[in-house]
Amino acid sequence: MSEEKSLNFLEEIIEEDIRNGKNNGRILTRFPPEPNGYLHIGHAKSICLNFGLAKKYKGKTNLRFDDTNPTTEDVEYVNSIREDIKWLGFEWDKELYSSNYFDQLYDFALNLIRLDLAYVDDSTAEEIATAKGTPTEPGKPTPNRSRSIEENVQLFEEMKAGKYPDGAKVLRAKIDLASPNMHLRDPLMYRIKHAHHHRTGDKWCIYPMYDFAHGQSDAIEQITHSICTLEFIPHRPLYELFIQQLNIFPSKQYEFARLNMNYTVMSKRKLLQLVNENYVTGWDDPRMPTISGLRRRGYTPLSIRNFSERIGVARRENLIDLGLLEFCIREDLNKSAWRRMVVMDPVKLIIDNYPKDQIEVMDGENNPEVEGGDGSRPIPFSSELWIERDDFMEEPTKKYFRLGPGLMVRLKNAYIIQCDSFVKDETGRISEIHCTYIPESKSGSDTSGIHVKGTIHWVSAAGAKTAEIRLYDRLFRVEDPSNEEEDFKEYINPDSLSVIKNAFIEPDLANAKPGFGYQFIRKGYFSLDIDSSPDHLVFNRTVTLKDAWAKEISKS
Repeated sequence: MSEEKSLNFLEEIIEEDIRNGKNNGRILTRFPPEPNGYLHIGHAKSICLNFGLAKKYKGKTNLRFDDTNPTTEDVEYVNSIREDIKWLGFEWDKELYSSNYFDQLYDFALNLIRLDLAYVDDSTAEEIATAKGTPTEPGKPTPNRSRSIEENVQLFEEMKAGKYPDGAKVLRAKIDLASPNMHLRDPLMYRIKHAHHHRTGDKWCIYPMYDFAHGQSDAIEQITHSICTLEFIPHRPLYELFIQQLNIFPSKQYEFARLNMNYTVMSKRKLLQLVNENYVTGWDDPRMPTISGLRRRGYTPLSIRNFSERIGVARRENLIDLGLLEFCIREDLNKSAWRRMVVMDPVKLIIDNYPKDQIEVMDGENNPEVEGGDGSRPIPFSSELWIERDDFMEEPTKKYFRLGPGLMVRLKNAYIIQCDSFVKDETGRISEIHCTYIPESKSGSDTSGIHVKGTIHWVSAAGAKTAEIRLYDRLFRVEDPSNEEEDFKEYINPDSLSVIKNAFIEPDLANAKPGFGYQFIRKGYFSLDIDSSPDHLVFNRTVTLKDAWAKEISKS
């Protein structure tokens, strides 16, 4: 293995297992999402970890949908999960479902009943919770704990046959009501749910709980390294106990710190609230931390894989700075995004000494970071241009290097101009800026000998196209909205989306490609939105050119 980078603790475990010949050196991981929502950036870390470890050690990864709760699951979520994993650049070995194993899991449960290690309980959820005791007080057996094996077998078979309504009975493991680990105090294994399942239809009306389905599904698939997040540490003894009692393949569970990121929430329940209560436009709203939202916003698979690599694999919870994710996408797009000129707050600039009917074609390289410029595109130039309003100052300050009365500036890919005068409308707002250009100062063949400190972008009024620009920012205005006193939705950033209806864009952007990044010069990185049509282009801001939030924090 390479000595340039130290191994994380999971890599150390795997390499030790390989050295010891465990599982004959075979490595099989799994990614087990619940199809009850869209995947988010935290899941992306888990995907990169599971698939990445398997790839590094020449193993394989199964995609297994944990579809044990039919009331929250949907084929839409299954399809979105598949799409997200493929988009991130990974391929699974087998696509599997916990529902594949419902018959086998049912037989496992019957085996435990016959070993007097499980029983049917008629108690209500409240009664069971009370009888479990507290972390400092042992639990007490419910009246049904002493049922005979024969009665438990019969009742469980009747539960499967649909004889009882939802909530009437549950199957519980018989373990230790005095255990200091609350998860071992006779946990639930099955509950009754008369609900249509997206794969098994109405065949089943009892469904296994996660703690029973998870480990046994791993064992059935012979998963060698079952990688979970830290909240499953107290579940691990139960994971191992069921496997031991059933004498099945000894899959092993290992835990790492989940991804927590500031200025967002990672709970699927909270994300679902944002969607259902219309705080966002859907799971793929570009402000959402979902993989589909990040994709729509313009993030690339490489940037997310690099982000996952940079944050590493930890054993303790921490809060990752969203700025690191933004750094990763800037780093990627700086190398790949094509440069284009867009004016968002336009004011007319008229070059009085340029022929009024002349259209000159300038040449602009696509990406100066790529050797050879990654090709170029034609840019029309004329006597009337649009420039940004804040690139002109009526009374320039000392260190203002853009345009103002008597000041000179270079037009990107074009000429040096000097401001001669300006015109205001009846409200006192500047409506026109009049300039002269220096014919000998054309970019690429400048013989004027004039040196200016400022360069501004522009769009020719002749042939200019328009587009809607959506400026996305952080969804929340506080670092950790889940830990504040008020409801997390109270901390939504009211400026998380600003819309510019009619920005002027250079003509070549009419050919913008979906999924491709563009740097709007001096403005940020953008991508074409799915709402676009040939007659109405929409661009989303992926990220600003610099970390504006870091500046605001340093000010405060």
